[in-house]
Amino acid sequence: MSDQIQKQNNPDITKKDLRRAGVRYNFMAVNLFNYESQMGPAVAWALAPILRKIYKNDDDYQAALDNHFNYFNSTTVMSSMILGATTAMEAKDGIKSKDAVQSLKTSLMGPLAGVGDTLVWVLWPTIIGSISGYMALQGNPLGAIVWLIANIVFWFVKVKMFEVGYTSGTKLVTTLGSKMTLFTEAASIMGLSVVGALVATVVKVQTPLKFQFGKVGLALQSGVLDKIMPALLPALLTLLVYKLLDNKKWTPTRIILLVIVIALAGSFFGVFKA
Repeated sequence: MSDQIQKQNNPDITKKDLRRAGVRYNFMAVNLFNYESQMGPAVAWALAPILRKIYKNDDDYQAALDNHFNYFNSTTVMSSMILGATTAMEAKDGIKSKDAVQSLKTSLMGPLAGVGDTLVWVLWPTIIGSISGYMALQGNPLGAIVWLIANIVFWFVKVKMFEVGYTSGTKLVTTLGSKMTLFTEAASIMGLSVVGALVATVVKVQTPLKFQFGKVGLALQSGVLDKIMPALLPALLTLLVYKLLDNKKWTPTRIILLVIVIALAGSFFGVFKA
């Protein structure tokens, strides 16, 4: 089916051309970043070879390149799909699709960035990072290997998304744009669940304090805190860090230093134990 769509759009464009465009874009998407057109130069550079196949006329080719130098900014995995779809539009309709191409890019780069940022910058590193990080904490070298392999696989996925966008045309990317809220909410819930599990298993905060009533002793950790909620102290510490991150006066570096000071002081006075 994808081969049929590809031939209908432009018989000169092959899967190799699509992969090449995807590779070029994902290598340079941020390397050519600037504050005037953001990812625009990377888009023009990535699409230059495939646009040359579409536009045999030099004037049309130059006009198409100039069009892609315009402002563009979105998460790379999602923008690969958008650019694949716009390439399909140009392969089918030529230079007369120039305005429609820019309109599609402008209308979808924001909504799909919302989906992409949630999936790529929040969900993906949280899940894979928690798995590989926990393995590393246990002294397992596979933790680093898992993280490396996962990111290599994900890079090929980003390249593949260009071809997906091309073969599906505008239908898939516009559908994803309309489902943005559903994707974002689902990813956020899953990400929060992973973070919650990570707090309980990785963040270690315990207290050796005891209440002594005559000959009867009551451990604060096992007798009180764990009865209220297991891993209560790690949860409270995590909540404190999140609250401080919301405060503009507190940078991540200052928060890390604060946690170190609290840990050292608590250990010195016997409030916390390793």
